[in-house]
Amino acid sequence: MYICICKGVTDSAIREAVIQGADRMRDLKACLGVAGQCGLCACHTKEVLDQTRMEQSQAEPLSSNTPHLYQTA
Repeated sequence: MYICICKGVTDSAIREAVIQGADRMRDLKACLGVAGQCGLCACHTKEVLDQTRMEQSQAEPLSSNTPHLYQTA
């Protein structure tokens, strides 16, 4: 679905940018140009950004620093 009509940016493009490391609106504006002209897409862009970041955080495996339940001394 198109999020930014001015720049022709889709929700898929925003998700891909977030997966590639864009984690702020400023990053998305720099790499995709969203919210740079009329600004009507800013709210929807932020929703996609937040949703994608939340999905990423839920999918991350436990870090190696996390203590294991069954460690032997």
